[in-house]
Amino acid sequence: MSACLAVLNAGSSSLKFAVYEAAPGEPLLFKGQLDGIGVSPRLVLKDAEGRPLEERTWPAEGFDHAAATHEVLNTVIQRIDGRPVLGVGHRVVHGGRTYAQPVRIDASVIAALRELEPLAPLHQPHNLAPIEAIAQGAPHIAQVACFDTAFHRGQPPMAQMFALPRRFHEAGVQRYGFHGLSYEFVASRLRELAPELASGRVIVAHLGNGASLCAIQDGRSMASTMGFTAVDGLMMGTRSGSLDPGVLIHLMDAYGMDARALEDLVYKRSGLLGVSGVSSDMRALRSSPDPHAAEAVGLFLYRVVREIGSMAAALGGIDGLVFTGGIGENDAQAREDIVRSCRWLGLELDEAANRPGGAARRISRDGSAAAAWVVPTDEERMIARHTASLLSTAPASA
Repeated sequence: MSACLAVLNAGSSSLKFAVYEAAPGEPLLFKGQLDGIGVSPRLVLKDAEGRPLEERTWPAEGFDHAAATHEVLNTVIQRIDGRPVLGVGHRVVHGGRTYAQPVRIDASVIAALRELEPLAPLHQPHNLAPIEAIAQGAPHIAQVACFDTAFHRGQPPMAQMFALPRRFHEAGVQRYGFHGLSYEFVASRLRELAPELASGRVIVAHLGNGASLCAIQDGRSMASTMGFTAVDGLMMGTRSGSLDPGVLIHLMDAYGMDARALEDLVYKRSGLLGVSGVSSDMRALRSSPDPHAAEAVGLFLYRVVREIGSMAAALGGIDGLVFTGGIGENDAQAREDIVRSCRWLGLELDEAANRPGGAARRISRDGSAAAAWVVPTDEERMIARHTASLLSTAPASA
C-alpha cells in the first residue's frame, strides 16, 4: 500500500487539511476544512474532484482548536485506511529570522516557534496546537514546518527595515511579510501558465479574510504590504491594516487601553467588521442594505488600489497583476473595480473573462500593456511539495 502525506493548515477559527499520495506530483486523495471553531464548528470533507464525502457539526461550547485537531486527525486516520504516513506538513505563520526554509520539527523547533507567538498572536498558537498534539500522540510520525515568512526572507535589506534605532533591527524588529506559501504557489503556477510574465514584474493580490500584496520579480519577493506582524498593510476582515502609530498612543492615553486591549482591537474588531458594524465577510457586506457596509467595501478597495501603487513603485513598474485568495478568486466586482482603478498602470479589463469562474485565467484584454490574471492558490499543495522534498531522503516510519 502506497504511503501518503498529510497537510494541516490551522487558522484562527478553522483547520484546513489535505492528504496526498507520497508520489511524484503529490496526487490529492481528499481534503477538507473544519471551520467555525468556537462559534459553529462544521467539518466538510471532499474528494480530489471536489465531490462531498462527509459533513459533520458540533455544539460550539467546549469545542476549541484541540478538539478540532482531534476530530480532524480521527477523520484522516479513518480515511487513509491503513496507508503508511510519510509525514505531516504544517503551515506555520511566523518563522522569524531563523527559518528561511521548511524544517523538520523536533522539540527545539517547537520551543523556538513558541517564542515567536507574540509576533503572530492570531495564528502561531493555533499553528502549533496540532504539531504538539501529533508529537505527543504519534511521535514516530515525521512533521515538517513550512513558513509563511520564508518566501520573503530574500527581499532586499532595505525592504525589510523600519526607520527605528538600529538596535531594534538587530533584535529582530523588522518587516517579515506573510502569505508566503500562497505567493510561492502562485509564482510556481504562473511559470506554467504565463512563463514570460512569471519572469517579469508582478504584483500578486492575496485578498481574503487576511489580505496582502506582494511585489514579485522573476519569481522572488521584493516587497510586501505585511510587515512585522500579519496585522500590517491592507484592511482585512477583522484586522485594521496599517495605522498611524500615533493612533495607538492616543487610544492608550484617551481610552486607557493597554497592549492586550489594543491587540484585540486591531486584530479582531477592526477591518471590514469594525467599519461596517455588520460583518467581516465580503459576501454579507455586498448583500447588506446598511450604508456602512458599502463604505467598508469601498475602503477595502481603496486601500488595495493605493497599496498597488506602492508595490508598483517598489518594482519600478509592473508587467502584471494577479488575484488570488477568497475575495481575489471569487469576487468579480472587486477585481473589476481594482483593475479599472489601475488603468494608469496599463491594465485593461476583459469583462467576459472576468466573469465568475474557478479556473486560472487571464482577465485583461488582448493588447493590454500589463496583464491581469486570476490564479487560485493552494497553500496545502505547496506544503505537501515541501514536505515530500524534505522527507524524501529520510522517510518517517508509519
